[in-house]
Order: sequence, then C-alpha cells, then structure tokens
Amino acid sequence: MAREPSLRERALLFLARREHTRDELERKLKSKAEDPALLEALLDELVSTGKLSDARFAEARTNTLSRKFGTSRILHELKSKGVSAEAAQQAVEGARATEVTRARETWKKRFRAPATTREEKAKQMRFLQSRGFSFAAIRAAVDGAADEEIDEAQGVPGDDAG
Repeated sequence: MAREPSLRERALLFLARREHTRDELERKLKSKAEDPALLEALLDELVSTGKLSDARFAEARTNTLSRKFGTSRILHELKSKGVSAEAAQQAVEGARATEVTRARETWKKRFRAPATTREEKAKQMRFLQSRGFSFAAIRAAVDGAADEEIDEAQGVPGDDAG
C-alpha cells in the first residue's frame, strides 16, 4: 500500500513542476495541512532556502505572458497570483521596454493589414487594449508608426540627440 506524501513532499512536487507564489502554494496545500502553523513554518522554510520565490515566479510568468500581452495585463495577472506590487513592477520592467514591438507583432498576427475604416481601426485598438498594451503602444502598432516613432514611444533616444 502506497503511503500518503507528506506536506513537504507535496510542496516540493508542486515546485518541481513550475514556480509558484507563496499564496498559490498555501492554497494548494491548505486542505492537506492538519495544522495551519505547520504549513506556515514549511512555507517560511521554503522561502528562506530559496525554493519558493515570488520574485522568481513573477519573472517566469512575465516571460511567458509577454509573448501575447502588454504590461498592464501582466501586472494584473501577477497581482492576482499574490505577487507584491513592487516585485510585479520589477518583473515587468524588461517587458515595458519592448511593449511597442510586442504590440506590433500581436497586431500583425491577428490582423495582417491596416484598417481601412474607423470602425476597423477601433476594433483593432480594442483588441490590443484587451491584451493590456498601453495607448502609446497601441497607437504605434495600429497606425504603423515609423521606426523613429516606435523608438520614441519606447523611450529610446534617437540619433539626433547630442
């Protein structure tokens, strides 16, 4: 007869599959923990040994989500998983720098051709907005801004500076 895995073993199995936030892991283990204090102690130990890290989860999740979504959607997702606002902001910094490029790629995959009417343009903009892209990134993607305008929207200085 197979024995029931311990709380520690369950936690390590979850963490072996993917990164988790402390809140997520606590929710998953709560039903199996006889003593809430024991669960808290285990979570504290996993954090102190580096096996459980909200910052690492935020970084991994940001990398995954940034392929399809803008920074505001990523921030919302991270906060809903229990990541602190500071850790979430820090994790999305890299994604923020490439938001215009990612919005353009997402737009190209979905629409492939510029809008010919105001209604089509509004539809395209709403789609990108639902994906969490900033207004500057949406405008640059939908309007087909020149490379200089894209660099400007991302905050990259142009050649004329200096």
